[in-house]
Amino acid sequence: MNTYPNISVIASLIADPSRAIFLEALLDGRALPAGELAYMASVTPQTASSHLAKLVEGGLLVVEQQGRHRYYRLAGKEVAFLIETMGSIAAPVQVRSLKQSNQLQHLSFARTCYGHLAGKLGISLCEALLREGYLEEPEDEQAKDYHITEKGIQWFTSFGIILEGKAGSRRAVARKCLDWSERRHHISGVLGDELGRRLSELDWTRQKAGNRSVEVTEAGKKGLYEVLGISL
Repeated sequence: MNTYPNISVIASLIADPSRAIFLEALLDGRALPAGELAYMASVTPQTASSHLAKLVEGGLLVVEQQGRHRYYRLAGKEVAFLIETMGSIAAPVQVRSLKQSNQLQHLSFARTCYGHLAGKLGISLCEALLREGYLEEPEDEQAKDYHITEKGIQWFTSFGIILEGKAGSRRAVARKCLDWSERRHHISGVLGDELGRRLSELDWTRQKAGNRSVEVTEAGKKGLYEVLGISL
């Protein structure tokens, strides 16, 4: 008798190309209406509604009613982590147009992933924090989390990121997250979210309208170089 979790149900939900597009579009943490998701996947509203109902029933999405409209978002960070991780082992997308090439280039440079920063920017942040001794690789190669050093706690505090009191939560503090575009690690968890929040607060990064890509401002390029030696 099989006593393992039935992952085939989740796999079948994600396997449909339209449903996969919905899930990837929601990785930035926004809640989007069915009509917008239908447009992104190039399907009819009726088809989108059927797919979205299955994703809600399967526990991958939640739906919120706002007046006549329904807004869909990922059911949680675990779902975002699953989709991002699957992207890191999936075959590269076949680029068929200049528009698609530009979108992929922007996403690979910097993007949001349900609160934290990914792409070249996210990886550069991770590697700089390791290089400066603010983070350390775990002793166990199979461990999933970076260790935040005392030096790191002091630096994060001076930078406007307070981690005290958040380490005891159920969420990981500095989770290693394999990046699908670069095949290296960026930082998720509480620290990843706080880094994303702080850079946006400083106006070093700006979320681009309508998609997950992130722009690094001129002030951000200067600031990241000054505080962490990151050249972008």
